[in-house]
Amino acid sequence: MLSRLSIRNVVLIEALDLDFGRGLGVLTGETGAGKSILLDALGLVLGDRADSGLVRAGEDSASVTASFEFSPLPDAIAAVLDDAGVEVEPGEPLLIRRQLKADGGSKAWINDQPVGVALLREIAPSLVELHGQHDDRGLVNPRGHRALLDRYAGTDVDGLRSAWISWREAEDRLAAARAEVEQAKADQDLLLAHLSELTSIEPQAGEEARLAETRASMQKGEKLSGDLEELRALWEGSESPLAALRVAARRLDRIANEHPLLGEALAALDRSLVETEEAESKLRDAAEALMHDPAALDAAETRLFELRAIARKHRCEVDELPEKMRAMRAALDAIEGGEAQLDALEAAAKSAGESYRVKAEAASKARIKAAKALDKAVAAELAPLKLDAARFLTAVGALPQEKWGPSGSDSVEFLIATNPGADFAPLGKIASGGELSRFILALKVALAEQGGAATVIFDEIDRGVGGAVASAIGERLARLAGEGQLLAVTHSPQVAARGGTHYLIAKSSSGTVTKTSVALLDEAGRQEEIARMLSGAEVTPEARAQADRLLEGV
Repeated sequence: MLSRLSIRNVVLIEALDLDFGRGLGVLTGETGAGKSILLDALGLVLGDRADSGLVRAGEDSASVTASFEFSPLPDAIAAVLDDAGVEVEPGEPLLIRRQLKADGGSKAWINDQPVGVALLREIAPSLVELHGQHDDRGLVNPRGHRALLDRYAGTDVDGLRSAWISWREAEDRLAAARAEVEQAKADQDLLLAHLSELTSIEPQAGEEARLAETRASMQKGEKLSGDLEELRALWEGSESPLAALRVAARRLDRIANEHPLLGEALAALDRSLVETEEAESKLRDAAEALMHDPAALDAAETRLFELRAIARKHRCEVDELPEKMRAMRAALDAIEGGEAQLDALEAAAKSAGESYRVKAEAASKARIKAAKALDKAVAAELAPLKLDAARFLTAVGALPQEKWGPSGSDSVEFLIATNPGADFAPLGKIASGGELSRFILALKVALAEQGGAATVIFDEIDRGVGGAVASAIGERLARLAGEGQLLAVTHSPQVAARGGTHYLIAKSSSGTVTKTSVALLDEAGRQEEIARMLSGAEVTPEARAQADRLLEGV
């Protein structure tokens, strides 16, 4: 509920802090005292359009802060704030502040966290429901009529929504499978050609790297083969270094015993022969290792180029070709096995659709039955509110299938006819301001406050009526307030007397400065204000006595 409203520099209000409680609170005052300013100020924190004309003359800015207390925070508000990343601690009041600049533009905060005005508008319906002379929100808006009737009827909206979601998901799966099979059929010839081409070369994972390595090794051997051939000819010829060393070793061996140094020379020459022979062996091994078959090199290059060409064709890497083949086979298998899968999915979608239709039909029956009961309940409230010639109708209509949704297959709208024989029409298009407010009051009483905003405000619902009708309005407002919170801007002493709290809005002038103030009245103040409302400018003893009788009769 709205617990506190703080206003700074809004039109005629310089500074104002108002505390509100539960039950029925009434706001009274002479015409032009500034009651509309309070509603305009409250509208700012509810996301109404920023009008720089609301800034008090001579000031740079205006601000309005509203504090709402909940236990706990309603789910509808919590979900919106959570999506927006606005944090509200459990048990903490919801503090909304709006600042308006004199040169245009505005800013908004929720619990000191900056937010967009659109967010205020989104949560406003769960905060305050305002009904006035030019009401275009709340119960007048047919978008909320179905939900109100459902709460009145006790419709299984959660089960209906769940059945709708299941049906849509089943239909989506079926549509996706159909599209997949149809696409596969359209591509079947191309898939077969591509798969045949890939199968003919049967690419293997890691094959590109192996071929590239083999090709590089063969190309290297080809490059070195000429050098190795020259070395082999040099090494194996009759004048090779090894042959010369062997001849020298045989000759030295015959004379090595003639001198110790010759023996040492022979030993060194033998070691050279060993190293040289080892070098010859290594050269022979290298020649064998680097030997290549030109045909094998051509084959490796042809295979590598072929793999790379087909990979380019399919716009992928060579190592991805085996996966491409598996995907193509799967697509072709889907064509063969797709019909069986489609049959199963069609059966599931049909079953889910039937389940939804059963729940939608049950909801329709509950709505039609509840609509008759609601029409009867509203009709009982109309005569005391001086609307005895009017008729109320809850129209439940069947929607075309393309407009079915999570709320079922029905449209719901509250209609009225204010004159005998007149056709029914939407609430906002046929009733005058006063009639509309009384219709809404009758509807809300009949609905027994089925959900809605935490705070309900009626602005001059009693305009143009008095006596018994005003008493009936006051009695219903008090009953409707119950343990909740309802605020009524009124000119009727009968309505004012029903208030649990009473606020007096007054305008005063000092020189060229005019100010609006609001005061919470005590019992004596209430008596005097109600007496003023009864008698006019001059409060008479008779008016005070009548005010006492009104207050005592509550």
